[in-house]
Amino acid sequence: MKVSAITRLATLAVTMLLIIPPEQVEAVPAFARKYQISCQVCHSPAMPRLKAFGDEFAGAGFRMTDYESPRYFINTGDERLSLFRELPLAFRLDGHATFNFDDQGSVDFAAPFVLKIISGGELSEKLSYYFYFLLNERGHIAGLEDAFLMYRDLFSTGINIYMGQFAVSDPMFKGELRYTLENYKIYATAPGESSIDLKYDRGILLDKGFSTGTTMVFEVVSGSGLSEANKAFVFDKDKYKNILLKVTQDIGEHASVGFFGYTGKEVLQNNIGDFVNEVKMYGPDLVLDFNEKLIIGLQYVWRTDSEVFVDPEEPMQSDLRTHGGFAEIIYSPKGDMSTWYLTGLLNWVESDIDLLDYRSATLHAGYIIRRNVRLVTEFTQVFSGNSYGKLSAGFVSAF
Repeated sequence: MKVSAITRLATLAVTMLLIIPPEQVEAVPAFARKYQISCQVCHSPAMPRLKAFGDEFAGAGFRMTDYESPRYFINTGDERLSLFRELPLAFRLDGHATFNFDDQGSVDFAAPFVLKIISGGELSEKLSYYFYFLLNERGHIAGLEDAFLMYRDLFSTGINIYMGQFAVSDPMFKGELRYTLENYKIYATAPGESSIDLKYDRGILLDKGFSTGTTMVFEVVSGSGLSEANKAFVFDKDKYKNILLKVTQDIGEHASVGFFGYTGKEVLQNNIGDFVNEVKMYGPDLVLDFNEKLIIGLQYVWRTDSEVFVDPEEPMQSDLRTHGGFAEIIYSPKGDMSTWYLTGLLNWVESDIDLLDYRSATLHAGYIIRRNVRLVTEFTQVFSGNSYGKLSAGFVSAF
């Protein structure tokens, strides 16, 4: 009797759980290696998701002030020179086997699916850096995504300033820290030929926290994404710069609520000429965190575009509206001490352009064989268009 593709995939997943012994994995990421602490200090229950201490560590420029010591740097005799004794490097390697990806009806082996090289740390008392390079993403070199310098407590104002490239949506939910293969769809949604979205962009970010539990973030970005520079070494495609403002307020011990607004312009070209598209986005978000055991995250975004075209040969569409959001639930029975977790993710996008409509539901489970290595399985049901389901099983590791 012929074995079905689903049976083969299930067998593969079970085999992976059985043949990978935990004691063979001795990986330690860069910051844990530097400070000689467990990944659990910053991540809960497993990387890449950060818990509160991990957010504070990143916000302080990837430093633990209580652990600072000259031994991390070479003594050159020049107090204005900071050189690490050992360059802090880490790698992330993911691999999956997926059945019916993109409704193809077959098993696909995607290992490696992602291979990253990551580095970051403090260069002085207030100056830090962070970047990662995607050596392999879905079979090709993707290049730099996060890459920035950070200066902490600018002019003793409590303001942190970042310059480089980063995800515009980072003040809401960081896509790079999610557990699921399924992404936060609304962040990547841009109608027609528009290059403005809430994914990666180049610019400046400022943030400041207040004693009231309020955090404010201000961004100025190009709105061109991670496009290549032209012959004149200019990265931006037009003269406009776009602005985002995000305010977050802690409510009690377990909740925070936020609201963001984004406004900007871009030049779009078709066979008639140049058009200026004015973009506005705004929306609320909510996070409920019950001691790392149950975390609920909600985001909703409304977007308007003044003039957009889907095809350069077609007329412009005016006053186009797009909206949507997601809901995410993470359950870890023992909080940051859990060895397994469950995640659910709902995506919903509606637009005046029917091709952008998207609805999906995802259930993801992970088992931690080491703090920096976990086995995962995930099922996503896509309801929009030709409805179909996709099933994945694999591993996520950092070392």
